[in-house]
Amino acid sequence: MKKSLISALAAAVLMTSAAAIATVMTPTRRIVDTLPKLDIEAAIPQRFGDWQIDTRSGGGVVNPQQTELLNQLYSQIVTRTYVNSEGYRIMLSIAYGEDQRDGNQLHYPEVCYPAQGFQVITNRKAILNTPLGDIPIKRLETHLSQQRYEPITYWTTVGTQALTGGTSKKLAEMKYGLRGEIPDGLLFRISSIDRDSAIAFAKQEQFIEQLLPTLAPDARARLAGL
Repeated sequence: MKKSLISALAAAVLMTSAAAIATVMTPTRRIVDTLPKLDIEAAIPQRFGDWQIDTRSGGGVVNPQQTELLNQLYSQIVTRTYVNSEGYRIMLSIAYGEDQRDGNQLHYPEVCYPAQGFQVITNRKAILNTPLGDIPIKRLETHLSQQRYEPITYWTTVGTQALTGGTSKKLAEMKYGLRGEIPDGLLFRISSIDRDSAIAFAKQEQFIEQLLPTLAPDARARLAGL
Protein backbone atom coordinates (compact mmCIF):
# COMPACT_ATOMS: atom_id res chain seq x y z
CA MET A 1 0.00 0.00 0.00
CA LYS A 2 2.77 2.38 0.97
CA LYS A 3 4.69 1.56 -2.21
CA SER A 4 1.61 2.27 -4.32
CA LEU A 5 1.09 5.57 -2.54
CA ILE A 6 4.73 6.56 -2.98
CA SER A 7 4.60 5.62 -6.68
CA ALA A 8 1.43 7.64 -7.15
CA LEU A 9 2.95 10.65 -5.41
CA ALA A 10 6.14 10.36 -7.48
CA ALA A 11 4.11 10.18 -10.70
CA ALA A 12 2.10 13.22 -9.64
CA VAL A 13 5.30 15.17 -8.91
CA LEU A 14 6.77 14.20 -12.27
CA MET A 15 3.59 15.21 -14.12
CA THR A 16 3.46 18.52 -12.28
CA SER A 17 7.14 19.18 -13.01
CA ALA A 18 6.72 18.31 -16.67
CA ALA A 19 3.76 20.66 -16.96
CA ALA A 20 5.70 23.43 -15.24
CA ILE A 21 8.70 22.92 -17.54
CA ALA A 22 6.45 22.90 -20.59
CA THR A 23 4.88 26.17 -19.46
CA VAL A 24 8.27 27.77 -18.89
CA MET A 25 9.61 26.46 -22.22
CA THR A 26 6.61 27.64 -24.25
CA PRO A 27 7.68 30.78 -26.16
CA THR A 28 5.47 33.78 -25.49
CA ARG A 29 7.38 36.84 -26.74
CA ARG A 30 7.30 37.59 -30.47
CA ILE A 31 10.59 39.08 -31.61
CA VAL A 32 8.71 40.99 -34.30
CA ASP A 33 7.32 43.16 -31.51
CA THR A 34 10.84 44.19 -30.48
CA LEU A 35 12.19 44.94 -33.97
CA PRO A 36 11.54 47.84 -36.35
CA LYS A 37 8.43 47.29 -38.46
CA LEU A 38 9.21 45.50 -41.71
CA ASP A 39 7.26 46.71 -44.73
CA ILE A 40 8.61 44.56 -47.56
CA GLU A 41 6.58 46.24 -50.28
CA ALA A 42 8.12 49.60 -49.36
CA ALA A 43 11.59 48.19 -48.60
CA ILE A 44 12.19 46.73 -52.08
CA PRO A 45 12.73 49.51 -54.63
CA GLN A 46 10.93 49.39 -57.95
CA ARG A 47 14.14 50.34 -59.75
CA PHE A 48 17.77 49.62 -58.84
CA GLY A 49 21.00 48.98 -60.73
CA ASP A 50 20.08 47.72 -64.20
CA TRP A 51 16.69 46.43 -63.04
CA GLN A 52 13.19 47.85 -62.94
CA ILE A 53 9.69 46.45 -62.48
CA ASP A 54 8.36 45.00 -65.72
CA THR A 55 4.97 46.69 -66.01
CA ARG A 56 4.18 44.74 -69.19
CA SER A 57 4.66 41.34 -67.61
CA GLY A 58 1.57 39.24 -67.09
CA GLY A 59 3.03 37.48 -64.06
CA GLY A 60 4.74 34.11 -64.07
CA VAL A 61 5.67 33.88 -60.39
CA VAL A 62 4.65 30.47 -59.07
CA ASN A 63 2.73 30.41 -55.78
CA PRO A 64 1.33 26.89 -55.61
CA GLN A 65 -0.93 27.29 -52.57
CA GLN A 66 -4.40 28.76 -52.67
CA THR A 67 -4.66 32.43 -51.73
CA GLU A 68 -6.52 31.62 -48.50
CA LEU A 69 -3.75 29.28 -47.34
CA LEU A 70 -1.04 31.78 -48.26
CA ASN A 71 -2.82 34.45 -46.21
CA GLN A 72 -2.98 32.07 -43.25
CA LEU A 73 0.71 31.21 -43.42
CA TYR A 74 2.16 34.63 -44.15
CA SER A 75 1.55 38.18 -42.98
CA GLN A 76 3.23 39.71 -46.06
CA ILE A 77 3.70 38.39 -49.60
CA VAL A 78 5.45 40.39 -52.31
CA THR A 79 5.70 39.11 -55.90
CA ARG A 80 7.20 41.15 -58.72
CA THR A 81 8.84 40.68 -62.11
CA TYR A 82 11.88 42.81 -62.95
CA VAL A 83 13.52 43.35 -66.32
CA ASN A 84 16.98 44.70 -67.20
CA SER A 85 18.24 46.69 -70.18
CA GLU A 86 18.82 43.46 -72.12
CA GLY A 87 15.21 42.39 -71.64
CA TYR A 88 16.14 39.62 -69.18
CA ARG A 89 13.43 38.98 -66.59
CA ILE A 90 13.78 37.98 -62.95
CA MET A 91 10.77 36.92 -60.88
CA LEU A 92 10.92 37.87 -57.20
CA SER A 93 8.80 36.33 -54.46
CA ILE A 94 9.13 37.13 -50.75
CA ALA A 95 6.86 35.44 -48.19
CA TYR A 96 7.10 36.68 -44.60
CA GLY A 97 5.58 35.24 -41.44
CA GLU A 98 5.63 36.85 -38.01
CA ASP A 99 5.36 33.50 -36.19
CA GLN A 100 7.70 30.66 -37.19
CA ARG A 101 6.50 28.00 -34.78
CA ASP A 102 5.81 24.50 -36.11
CA GLY A 103 2.28 25.21 -37.34
CA ASN A 104 3.35 28.20 -39.41
CA GLN A 105 6.44 27.00 -41.25
CA LEU A 106 7.65 28.43 -44.54
CA HIS A 107 6.96 26.35 -47.64
CA TYR A 108 10.04 25.60 -49.73
CA PRO A 109 10.29 25.65 -53.55
CA GLU A 110 11.41 22.01 -53.71
CA VAL A 111 8.02 21.13 -52.21
CA CYS A 112 5.83 23.83 -53.76
CA TYR A 113 7.01 23.58 -57.36
CA PRO A 114 6.28 19.84 -57.71
CA ALA A 115 2.79 20.59 -56.37
CA GLN A 116 2.35 22.70 -59.53
CA GLY A 117 3.56 19.92 -61.80
CA PHE A 118 7.23 20.96 -61.98
CA GLN A 119 10.09 18.49 -61.79
CA VAL A 120 13.06 19.42 -59.61
CA ILE A 121 16.15 18.20 -61.46
CA THR A 122 18.85 19.49 -59.11
CA ASN A 123 18.81 20.95 -55.61
CA ARG A 124 22.16 22.21 -54.36
CA LYS A 125 23.40 24.32 -51.46
CA ALA A 126 25.84 27.15 -52.18
CA ILE A 127 27.27 30.32 -50.70
CA LEU A 128 26.47 33.57 -52.45
CA ASN A 129 29.42 35.94 -52.01
CA THR A 130 28.37 39.59 -52.07
CA PRO A 131 30.30 42.78 -51.24
CA LEU A 132 28.15 43.05 -48.09
CA GLY A 133 28.71 39.48 -46.89
CA ASP A 134 27.95 35.85 -47.65
CA ILE A 135 24.47 34.38 -47.89
CA PRO A 136 23.82 30.62 -47.68
CA ILE A 137 21.50 29.76 -50.55
CA LYS A 138 19.91 26.91 -52.44
CA ARG A 139 19.86 26.64 -56.21
CA LEU A 140 17.26 24.51 -57.93
CA GLU A 141 16.87 23.53 -61.57
CA THR A 142 13.24 22.85 -62.46
CA HIS A 143 11.09 22.41 -65.52
CA LEU A 144 7.41 22.07 -66.34
CA SER A 145 6.72 19.39 -68.96
CA GLN A 146 10.19 20.05 -70.42
CA GLN A 147 8.88 23.35 -71.77
CA ARG A 148 9.20 25.95 -69.02
CA TYR A 149 12.72 25.70 -67.56
CA GLU A 150 12.97 27.75 -64.36
CA PRO A 151 16.22 27.89 -62.33
CA ILE A 152 15.63 29.14 -58.78
CA THR A 153 17.78 30.79 -56.11
CA TYR A 154 16.39 31.07 -52.60
CA TRP A 155 17.18 31.36 -48.91
CA THR A 156 15.25 31.77 -45.67
CA THR A 157 15.78 33.97 -42.65
CA VAL A 158 14.91 33.46 -39.00
CA GLY A 159 15.05 36.81 -37.26
CA THR A 160 18.19 38.33 -38.76
CA GLN A 161 19.97 35.07 -39.64
CA ALA A 162 20.02 33.76 -43.22
CA LEU A 163 19.70 30.00 -43.62
CA THR A 164 18.89 27.36 -46.21
CA GLY A 165 16.09 25.81 -44.17
CA GLY A 166 15.97 22.28 -42.79
CA THR A 167 18.05 21.49 -39.71
CA SER A 168 19.80 24.87 -39.57
CA LYS A 169 16.46 26.68 -39.51
CA LYS A 170 15.06 24.37 -36.83
CA LEU A 171 18.12 24.91 -34.62
CA ALA A 172 17.81 28.68 -34.98
CA GLU A 173 14.14 28.51 -33.99
CA MET A 174 15.01 26.33 -30.97
CA LYS A 175 17.53 28.92 -29.77
CA TYR A 176 14.81 31.55 -29.79
CA GLY A 177 12.41 29.12 -28.10
CA LEU A 178 14.84 28.46 -25.25
CA ARG A 179 14.79 32.21 -24.58
CA GLY A 180 11.00 32.20 -24.61
CA GLU A 181 10.91 34.02 -27.93
CA ILE A 182 8.84 33.39 -31.07
CA PRO A 183 10.93 34.16 -34.18
CA ASP A 184 9.69 35.65 -37.40
CA GLY A 185 10.99 34.44 -40.75
CA LEU A 186 10.78 34.76 -44.49
CA LEU A 187 11.56 33.00 -47.73
CA PHE A 188 13.36 35.07 -50.37
CA ARG A 189 13.10 33.52 -53.83
CA ILE A 190 14.13 34.64 -57.29
CA SER A 191 13.84 32.72 -60.53
CA SER A 192 13.94 33.18 -64.28
CA ILE A 193 12.63 31.26 -67.25
CA ASP A 194 15.80 30.12 -68.97
CA ARG A 195 17.03 26.83 -70.43
CA ASP A 196 20.63 27.81 -69.64
CA SER A 197 20.94 27.44 -65.85
CA ALA A 198 24.46 28.90 -65.74
CA ILE A 199 23.28 32.13 -67.34
CA ALA A 200 20.18 32.20 -65.13
CA PHE A 201 22.13 31.81 -61.89
CA ALA A 202 24.63 34.48 -63.00
CA LYS A 203 21.81 36.94 -63.72
CA GLN A 204 20.15 36.11 -60.42
CA GLU A 205 23.40 36.72 -58.56
CA GLN A 206 23.77 40.08 -60.32
CA PHE A 207 20.20 40.95 -59.34
CA ILE A 208 20.86 40.23 -55.66
CA GLU A 209 24.19 42.07 -55.61
CA GLN A 210 22.56 45.19 -57.10
CA LEU A 211 19.53 44.98 -54.80
CA LEU A 212 21.25 44.58 -51.42
CA PRO A 213 23.03 47.99 -51.26
CA THR A 214 19.72 49.77 -51.92
CA LEU A 215 18.06 48.30 -48.82
CA ALA A 216 17.96 50.13 -45.51
CA PRO A 217 20.20 48.36 -42.92
CA ASP A 218 17.27 47.16 -40.81
CA ALA A 219 15.46 45.75 -43.84
CA ARG A 220 18.63 44.17 -45.23
CA ALA A 221 19.24 42.35 -41.96
CA ARG A 222 15.73 40.90 -41.98
CA LEU A 223 15.68 40.08 -45.70
CA ALA A 224 19.19 38.67 -46.11
CA GLY A 225 20.82 38.38 -42.70
CA LEU A 226 23.42 41.03 -43.59
